[in-house]
Amino acid sequence: MKSIISTDQAPSAIGTYSQAVKVNSTVYLSGQIPLVPETMEVVTGGFSEQTEQVFQNLSAVCVAAGGDINDMVKVNIFMTDLSNFATVNEIMAKYFKKPYPARAAIQISKLPKDVDIEIDGIMELPSLS
Repeated sequence: MKSIISTDQAPSAIGTYSQAVKVNSTVYLSGQIPLVPETMEVVTGGFSEQTEQVFQNLSAVCVAAGGDINDMVKVNIFMTDLSNFATVNEIMAKYFKKPYPARAAIQISKLPKDVDIEIDGIMELPSLS
């Protein structure tokens, strides 16, 4: 049985998808781009500001699902320029505690709304027993 996760603390879906879908204790998070939830506009600033906003959006969806960002077990990072990888590592370390989730980092040619980064992932909620 699946349930849909939705929060106004993260950008609403801009297409035919849900912010996240929960199946048992696993949550599949859709890709987040650096949209400010209140305005649905891309955050102002450069790559660092975009990356911070993406992690804030992911955090909000994780909380709405009943966990937190440190319950993520896998993240996929899509960037338009892999030379920004060190910045991603630096900002990611502010949001995640060890042990870090598994991850992939992929350079692609274009992202929605011409942003520089998008991240999706999988979260495993802690058991309540």
